[in-house]
Amino acid sequence: MVQGKPSAVMVVGGGVAGIQAALDLANRGLHVYLVERGPSIGGHMAQLDKTFPTMDCSICILAPKMVECGRHPNITIITDAEVVGLKGRAGDFRVRVLVRPRYVDLERCTGCGICVEKCPMRPPLRRIPDEFNVGLGERRAIYIPFPQAVPRAAIVDPEHCLYLRKNKCLLCEEFCQAEAVDFSQQPRELELHVGAIVIATGFEFLDASIVAEYGYGRYKNVLTSLELERLVCASGPTGGELVRPSDGKKPERIAFIQCVGSRSTRPGHAPYCSAVCCMYATKEAILIKEHEPECEVTIFYMDLRAFGKGFQELVTRAKEEYGIRYVRARPSRLIEDPGTGDVIVRYEDTEALELRDERFDLVVLCPALVPCRDNVKLAKALGLELDEHGFFGVLDPLLAPVDTNVPGIFVCGYCTGPKDISESVYQASCAAERAMEVVFGREVEG
Repeated sequence: MVQGKPSAVMVVGGGVAGIQAALDLANRGLHVYLVERGPSIGGHMAQLDKTFPTMDCSICILAPKMVECGRHPNITIITDAEVVGLKGRAGDFRVRVLVRPRYVDLERCTGCGICVEKCPMRPPLRRIPDEFNVGLGERRAIYIPFPQAVPRAAIVDPEHCLYLRKNKCLLCEEFCQAEAVDFSQQPRELELHVGAIVIATGFEFLDASIVAEYGYGRYKNVLTSLELERLVCASGPTGGELVRPSDGKKPERIAFIQCVGSRSTRPGHAPYCSAVCCMYATKEAILIKEHEPECEVTIFYMDLRAFGKGFQELVTRAKEEYGIRYVRARPSRLIEDPGTGDVIVRYEDTEALELRDERFDLVVLCPALVPCRDNVKLAKALGLELDEHGFFGVLDPLLAPVDTNVPGIFVCGYCTGPKDISESVYQASCAAERAMEVVFGREVEG
């Protein structure tokens, strides 16, 4: 059965860019299908504690937009879904969307969490890493992704559910008073009739373990920037208390290493600058000092790229007000002290021209931000072109920055190339306006 009409628009990706595009379109009276591959909209911004350069609460900015999306009469959110095919042309697209079973009825679920409490899949029976907390916390086989999730409903993980794996245990179904748990759900395919499409699939973090000399995955006290973000966040696995993963002690010396896997031509690395790492490292360093004023923080960097409004002022404030130390160096190796768990950073002092070793309690890696792996499959389904890095290509970076090679399909946010949150948001509004031109018949050829 075909849903929608040519006056509808599909937005692919439920991060901050996709949310902004959906709201702009819906507020102009268009119906929007917001298709998200995960169980909730929000994207990576929902995982952040603060945003730079204003140091505002991230979820305080994002959550109202998420709630507005969830309640807007012109927006239909389709989670756990992916685009698998396209027919038609601008103004008259037929899009096939595959929806995976959630095993929970979204219309019935109230998000009370009783099913989560009763699920037996927890330590010591099984440890299931919590994706939202980047594996630093644990969850059950049935879970609500995070407190502000939209839709706020449980989802069953089929890889760990006892009933789906071994046909045992129906406690979640038994205790659900709303009768929302539904193990009869199967994958289903929708066909959506829309006039235009906006792509906002965001980014992923490069696997820092491919930079073997830094020991990520082998040294307990070597974390990524996103893991640190969850540690210092009040809603994180430690309640905002900054502690070392190895022994739970408060670190006294912390180092950040920039450009991990980026600005490098080594196989599997990203040759470009990810645009935001210098600033989010500065932001996280300030957060550390606000949590632990006595903690010494050092940032090892290649080049500081503080190019946006208020960016250089934040770096200056970090140095002068918080005493954060910036060292221009690219460390060559990290060495773990097996007795203490401390990490020794080996680097070249470019001013003294000598090799130095410094000991830290905790080291934070800032890995490259890369295009989503699913971009390849999505590009094939929609007939879109990707650039040499895997980002969606545009017709002209200056004259047509959101137009793709397929008329009627537009792109925005990090999926087009490195940019920060504010850039992603205003580009999303630009893509929404271009989609409106197609739907309202004001598209100008040539």
